[in-house]
Amino acid sequence: MSIKKSSPDILRFSHKDMTVEKVEQKFKGFFSINEVHVNHRLYEGGTSITLKREIFERGDAVVLLPYDPVTDKVVIIEQFRLGAMNDKTPWQLEFIAGMFGENEHPIDVAIREAKEEANLDITKEDVIEVSRFFTSPGGTSECIYMFAAKVDITDVGGVHGLEEEGEDILVHVLSREDALDLLAQGKISNASTVIGLQWLQLNYARLQKSWSS
Repeated sequence: MSIKKSSPDILRFSHKDMTVEKVEQKFKGFFSINEVHVNHRLYEGGTSITLKREIFERGDAVVLLPYDPVTDKVVIIEQFRLGAMNDKTPWQLEFIAGMFGENEHPIDVAIREAKEEANLDITKEDVIEVSRFFTSPGGTSECIYMFAAKVDITDVGGVHGLEEEGEDILVHVLSREDALDLLAQGKISNASTVIGLQWLQLNYARLQKSWSS
């Protein structure tokens, strides 16, 4: 997924066009919440009023899409998610994901989480970058680094996760088409998994060609 060199940069402003006046930490637990006072340039000239906004600081995360190009199957995990308790079920179908350790590179997070959550052994050579995106930039600073990894789904399955982190993760191996059917039925509602499956549908033929050679 490349950007053409001729693509125009349509963004008008950058960091130099904003001023952070004050940052106050309002809550500190497993995550934290900061109150930020900021103003910025306006498109028609001048400067905005000082905006006071709460930002949910949960840290950045990595998402991994494990794909077997030979069998055309994906690895998807199932686990309890408190944030989905108001949905039909708080158990979510997701791609492998995890937060950064100290001074950890995104690919290293992907490799570590693949082992912890699905008992998958992958190397840096197996991994390609998919995308980088913000989950909800109006209220949180979280940025997702998404990767895809070439895997062999033989003997993949079971229940995994770190006991000390309270993880109870069931591993599913699904055909790409079955995963897309679940998405179409609304049974996959995790945002990064939705994005990953849509990307896979656009790129699976290329992955099959490059990863099977």
